[in-house]
Amino acid sequence: MKYGYARVSSKAQDHAAQVEALKAAGCERIYSEKASGKSTDGRPEFKKLLKALLPGDVVVVTKLDRLARSSRDLHNILHELEGLSCGFVSLGETWCDTTTDVGRLMLTIMGGIAEFERGLIRRRCEEGIERAKRKGTKFGRPSALDDGEKRMMAERYAKGETMEQLAKDYGVGIGSIWRSLQSGTKAPTWSVRPDLPPGELAR
Repeated sequence: MKYGYARVSSKAQDHAAQVEALKAAGCERIYSEKASGKSTDGRPEFKKLLKALLPGDVVVVTKLDRLARSSRDLHNILHELEGLSCGFVSLGETWCDTTTDVGRLMLTIMGGIAEFERGLIRRRCEEGIERAKRKGTKFGRPSALDDGEKRMMAERYAKGETMEQLAKDYGVGIGSIWRSLQSGTKAPTWSVRPDLPPGELAR
């Protein structure tokens, strides 16, 4: 069975032309909606379509951008359709037809190219981070406490003050106190043990 899927991005647009083309292509049932194509979230009609599919069914769209807005989303959706043993056809892109050998080959090639691009982007990001680290750039949120404050905090905690009192005095959250006591800037022979009473540090 052929299922059509029509989508427009805003309520001001009309998907009537898409529905007409899908009917002409032999679609027996058509799901249509007005929703963003950025992801499959927020597209209830598309989810209904997926639930209605049976092995051997074919999903038809007028153009690829009616189904997905990125190569990654398209690849994920097609992979899901493949898992359901269903085909996919785009009327606007004749090469995009998973019911034919040539169409499956083209989509495999496109998927490989998309994966290659993602790998390049990932490597560039990793190389950029490494260069920044070599230059001394520190990542993450700046610490609310300097090393001197952390050492003083560890000493006060060792003398019996609670994390709650320290957090109040330093104007930070309990989580910041805990991380500071766990860090390497505290007294070198102490370590925080959650199983010990407040003020006791294991040596």
